[in-house]
Amino acid sequence: MFLLSKPPADRHSALEDAQGILVGATLVALSIQFLTASNLMTGQIAGLALLGSYVSDWSFGLIFFVLNLPFYILGYTQIGLTFTLKTFGAVGVLSIISELFPLVLTVDTVHPGLGAALGGILAGVGLISLFRHGATLGGVGIVALWLQDTRGIQAGNTQLAFDLLVFGAAFLILPLDVTLWSLFGAVILNMIITVNHRRDRYVARS
Repeated sequence: MFLLSKPPADRHSALEDAQGILVGATLVALSIQFLTASNLMTGQIAGLALLGSYVSDWSFGLIFFVLNLPFYILGYTQIGLTFTLKTFGAVGVLSIISELFPLVLTVDTVHPGLGAALGGILAGVGLISLFRHGATLGGVGIVALWLQDTRGIQAGNTQLAFDLLVFGAAFLILPLDVTLWSLFGAVILNMIITVNHRRDRYVARS
């Protein structure tokens, strides 16, 4: 477990953290609805989960939850128990909401360009909310925050590098136009994170 050179800019109460995590997970779940309505995907572990749901009978929520399990070890050993518990909660909330949303919300006739943009914006803002309340959506987000806090590497840059690998796989499975629109949305998402989540403003823990 490491010590960060600079503590967070402020402290949040447990209630503030709970609402921040709920809002962040809900925004990301909503972004998934726009992406699936456009038959698009995204990057990171969520992208792998969406890709898996397109080629299998498993749901996004279930695949997403299972893929994140190994990353909790890194979160616990390198960032801390509180961060890991918050992240586990955020992943659980997203998995549940993404399963419930299709039952009460139907999104039809979305141009892939708009779906990609809305998906990227909603997910980016949602992730910022999670970051600022000491959580992420597991997977690459844990690695990205760890590298930002210890090496000064922008979290958005780490996630974008992983996204290139995910979209490399997507090029082999999905149509070219679908993959390119999806990549457009992922770039928007990571630009939002890179611009708004900086080490000199917010870190994962004190």
